Amino acid sequence: MKKRDYYLTVISLILLVIFLYFADRYMDAYIVRILNLCAIYTVLGLSMNLINGFTGLFSLGHAGFMAIGAYTTAILTLSVNAKAQNFFLEPIAAPLANVVLPFFPSLLLAGILAALAGFLIGAPALRLKGDYLAIATLGFAEIIRVIFTNTQNITNGALGLKGIPAYTNLWWSYGIAAFTVLFMVLLINSSYGRAFKAIREDEIAAESMGINLFKHKVMSFTIGAFFAGIGGGLLGNLLGTIDPAMFKFTLTFNILLIIVLGGMGSITGTVISAFVVTISQEALRFLDQPMDLGFIVIPGVAGMRMVVFSILLMLVVLFYRHGLMGTNEFSWDRLINILSFKKPLLKGGKK
Repeated sequence: MKKRDYYLTVISLILLVIFLYFADRYMDAYIVRILNLCAIYTVLGLSMNLINGFTGLFSLGHAGFMAIGAYTTAILTLSVNAKAQNFFLEPIAAPLANVVLPFFPSLLLAGILAALAGFLIGAPALRLKGDYLAIATLGFAEIIRVIFTNTQNITNGALGLKGIPAYTNLWWSYGIAAFTVLFMVLLINSSYGRAFKAIREDEIAAESMGINLFKHKVMSFTIGAFFAGIGGGLLGNLLGTIDPAMFKFTLTFNILLIIVLGGMGSITGTVISAFVVTISQEALRFLDQPMDLGFIVIPGVAGMRMVVFSILLMLVVLFYRHGLMGTNEFSWDRLINILSFKKPLLKGGKK
């Protein structure tokens, strides 16, 4: 890394910490909640991009791994009295009734259980390809949701869990998002990351070069499931209440939307897209409400926000077929060239 790039990176991190400190102390709860969601969706987007974008697997099971993470963290952080209040139809299973752990161990255990589920699901499912793999992983995610709906003495069934401690804050969400970005950068630039990309480009060629397809696919799937569980845990402790209906296919689709919009196989694109999508969905919320323009009152139409949002996404995809960043990543040289209106350097040093 150039000395200039090192200094710019350190300055950027310091400015981010200052912004988080200011936001945590002085911004209202609504804006802080949106900022938390941006960071959480960054973690979720990166975990799915590792599987779908970098390894080239078509997985639609992310909502299931998020459900495992959210429920694990919620059950382990709920107080004994809160568990008694939630589980009034049927008492919670005896081993869990008096177990209360701090947030970080609960979050870590949530990721480990989600990774274990990812391994158990991935081992048989990853022998499939393309649409068949997508259908299999979607089926497994639905199985997890149905199991959570019917295990009354563990998850409280369809009633869900309420009164979950609000441990997720800007420091937790952005700290874990920063760690996830760093981990993904190191992983993708390692020999494992190059193997993932080789599998994405051509499985037959990768196998002929000695890459163990099954091992690397399962590894990618398991790591992605781990971070999905972490993201689900953060989301559950941010919202304060969860139920199985939250973890339907729509949630997976929202994350898939983020990685497609940002660029399949781009860490930078996923981060940018997570912020753009999350903030845009909230910024367009006024379209669902009646608007008084002075000379005319336009009645609010429920769902108009998502119609306009979908049209904007269609325009982006039409003009940026490979997403906002494609497979490119952020670099200070690229940013400086853009700000100085210079053409980016191509291979060979030509402009």
